[in-house]
Amino acid sequence: MAFALACLWVVVPMGPVSAQLFSDRPPPVPPGLVPEPPSGPAISLAPPSGPAASPNLPGPVLQPPVAGIGSTVGPAPSLQVPQQGVLALTARYGKDLPVINGGLVWRVFSDKPDETGAFKLVREDRGATPNIPLPPGNYVVHVALGLVSAARPVTVKTDTDRESFLLPAGGLRIEGRVGTSKIPPNQISFSIHKGSQFDSGGESPSIVPNVTPGDVVMLPEGTYNIISNYGDANSVVRSDIQVQAGKLTDTTITHRAAVITLKLVGEKGGEALANTAWSVITPGGDVVKESIGAFPRVILAEGEYRAIAKNEGKVFERSFNVVNGVDGDVEVIAR
Repeated sequence: MAFALACLWVVVPMGPVSAQLFSDRPPPVPPGLVPEPPSGPAISLAPPSGPAASPNLPGPVLQPPVAGIGSTVGPAPSLQVPQQGVLALTARYGKDLPVINGGLVWRVFSDKPDETGAFKLVREDRGATPNIPLPPGNYVVHVALGLVSAARPVTVKTDTDRESFLLPAGGLRIEGRVGTSKIPPNQISFSIHKGSQFDSGGESPSIVPNVTPGDVVMLPEGTYNIISNYGDANSVVRSDIQVQAGKLTDTTITHRAAVITLKLVGEKGGEALANTAWSVITPGGDVVKESIGAFPRVILAEGEYRAIAKNEGKVFERSFNVVNGVDGDVEVIAR
């Protein structure tokens, strides 16, 4: 089985990025924080109904209540408004790097667990630099940008508390090509693994298992191994990439492969026979792809293969070569 390895890096400064949040679990339902309206009869601000007053007659005279006869003399009671503070939040890619201007998810939790052991979600905000009003007290602030996150306990008083977080994240955007042709998004997929493919201990589990071409994935700065699968056979490319904080890295992964259509025909150029079972194997006998159909399509890495066709109890085969970027048909003659 042949593997190819090639990639092109282009690193540009990060602009506004709508990050794909691959492990962003749905937050718990925030508690009801809005107080219930006071009970009692509703107060209407509409004018009283009835016939319109005559402009030549004085309006009704309202007598002030008399003390001691069903009323109380004195000023109206004032409503007590609880004091609140403001939590002003920002995040940066690094100490001396720009402020992050999109893709953030802020969550404020109570600092003590409830009777179930969970920390209650108090507020959530997806703004870049939110100002969150909160009653004075202790909280835990959590912020996430893609797969990068940070948390910190804070104390809110009756003024403005400004908190800045550091999220050393960078963006990664991937596409695939065969020769000079861009591979359609529905024919290729990428998985991202932490560390290099050459690290001891073997291949690490994927941290982002299925990345669509053109999507921007936010990752902690560091080295990653990208596994690119073109089709579902043996066109697989592994590439190492370095992600830098505050920058978007564009990577192009090049496959050396082609799309092959298999046909079992009675004669050259004839009609393909239906209900044919196919096996594509390497010269060493390794099975690369199996399928059933009149003319299945398979994407194969460049190299030598044998196509074996089974139809109505008979077996037919043919050797063929795959040339990089040259799509074509492979006909097996049923004789």
